[in-house]
This record gives sequence, structure tokens and C-alpha cells, in this order.
Amino acid sequence: MGVIGKGTRARAGRRRATAAVALAAGCALTATAWTLRPAPAGEGHAGRGAPAAARTAARPAAPADTDATDTAGAGRPAAARGTCRDGEADASLRPSAADGPAVQQIKKRGHLVAGIDQNSYRWGYRDPESGEPVGFDIDLVRAIAKDILGDGGKVVFLAIPTSRRIPAVQQHQVDVVVRTMTINCERAGKVAFSTAYFEAGQQLLAPKDSAVTAFDDSLRGKRICAAKGSTAETELKKNDHGASVLTVPNQLDCLVRVQLGQADAVLTDSALAAGQAAQDPSVKLFGKPFTKELYGVAMNQEDTDLVRRVNKVLEDYRGGGAAGPWMQAYRKWLAADLPGITAPPAPKYLD
Repeated sequence: MGVIGKGTRARAGRRRATAAVALAAGCALTATAWTLRPAPAGEGHAGRGAPAAARTAARPAAPADTDATDTAGAGRPAAARGTCRDGEADASLRPSAADGPAVQQIKKRGHLVAGIDQNSYRWGYRDPESGEPVGFDIDLVRAIAKDILGDGGKVVFLAIPTSRRIPAVQQHQVDVVVRTMTINCERAGKVAFSTAYFEAGQQLLAPKDSAVTAFDDSLRGKRICAAKGSTAETELKKNDHGASVLTVPNQLDCLVRVQLGQADAVLTDSALAAGQAAQDPSVKLFGKPFTKELYGVAMNQEDTDLVRRVNKVLEDYRGGGAAGPWMQAYRKWLAADLPGITAPPAPKYLD
């Protein structure tokens, strides 16, 4: 979505409610504006029948937290074959420019179908002036489309909530999900990931006058918000530090809950939290990141040729040093809120 206003957070009841309700209404309008007609009944692979010029598409929603049956065959990454160990989930298939079945299908269709976020400032949101999706993740989507189709504009974007990322990939509603999605063993058993393209960590976001200090016992008695299906929710299930946990469809909804006074803090990736702090200067990050989060592009486990092709794109995208595409995107979108990063994470390969 577009940038949330940078005005001071309302502290009195009426001012706080007014600001938060306005924000929630803005999100609803954004979702409506991004919705086109549903895909034709009986549609097969992602995006078939959708107009190539479309910028965003709405598909029949996959049930939240429901995974399709795993039917992937040979050639899947080791994580998907049940041999994943902590620290190894981010190893992927070696890059290749070959046009396998999945890549050929995208070329025949004439556009890439990408699952993205429309609510994450700096990462994936709708520019309020152009109406186009923009952000660090969006630049990567366009690089993938340019490599496969010769034109970074040949993309149909599907805005999906956090909890539906895996079903959307498994059910071929999308070709790729590029949505600050953390690679881990549980997810790598359900979808195939590219090599990592960004590193972050879980961190708390709360009002500047909060008594919260970090992800510790200062959370006792507090209401902590996390996106359903997120790494943050998993961490809170491991140890909530005596807090009550509230889950919502998208991580930006948590900021709304804080603004409404319905939550005391947000647990999310440090990269996303920094974007939210840039949107609302009355909140800030507390403590230090306490996990290692590596973001990857998610794809169907059957589409091994597409995994290799995306890894080839990432090899090129990371290259060039300070003048390369990755560093250019970092400086454009992230450096102001996440300073000090000098290079992308190094890729790891299985084969």
C-alpha cells in the first residue's frame, strides 16, 4: 500500500482512534483498487487467461493455513525431501538459464504471476502517485520477469496475506512469491526456495514511551501482535514471556492495532519493523534482532527449472559490487532505515 502518514501518533482516545481508523480505511481502499476480475473457472497454471497488461490480479483465495498435498517429484531441494537441518534450509539448486517446463509455460503465457505484499513500506507497497507496486521486493520481481520475458513490466501481481503464501505457491496460483518470506525447514518441506536475497532478524516494535525493553520478561502482561503464519508467531509460541498474543492476517495490521491501543507491541522482522517506524515516527524498534531471518523467493517444488532460473537471476542481481542491481535497490529502498549493509548474503547451493 502507499505510505502511511508520518504525523504524530494520537495519544488521546479520540485522536488515536481517528488516526487508526483512517489508516485501516486506507488499507481497505488499496485492496479494492488492486482487485481485478477473478480468474476464469477451471483455470490451470498461474495466470493463464489473465491479460498480459494487467498489473495486479485477484485469484480465488486459498484457504488460510491449508497446504496442498505434496506431490513434488525427484530433484527437489534436500529440505523438501525431509533431510533439512537448522542452518541448511537456505541452500538451493544451482543456477541455470535453461528453459524447462515451468519457464516455457511463463514464456507461452506472456507474463510472470508474482505473489507480493501491498502493505510493507520499502518492500512491497502501492505508490500513492503512480498506483504501481514498488519496493525492494518488487524490483526483484521485475528483474526475474526481465530475465525470462525480456521485459520487467510483464508481471501480474497478486497481493496475498502472510498466511496464504504457501497455499498460493502449492496450488499454482502464482509462479513466485517475493514477499519478505523467511526460509526455514518447515516451509522448505512445502515449497522450493531460491538462495537467500536478504538477511534480517526478529525484533520488537512499540511506542517510544513503552516500558518494553526487548524480547524478554518486560513483555509480561503486554499484548503482542504478530502476523498469522509468520516467523514472529512461531517465536511467540516458543516463548511469549508472559504476554498475550494477538494474530492478524498481515503484519501492517499490527501497527494499526498499536495505533488503536489494542496491542502494546509488534513482533516482526527487523527489516519490516524499520519500514513501519519510518511510516509512524511515534514508534521505534526495541532490543536487538534475536533470530537470523534469510528471505528467499518461494516457488512450487515441481518447478525445479524455475528455481534454477531464479537463482541465475539472483547471481546476476547480487553482482557488480556497489554499482550492482542489489546494492542500487538497497540504497534506494532500505539504506535510510537499515544502514550499514555492504553486500547481499552469499548464496548456498545443494548440488
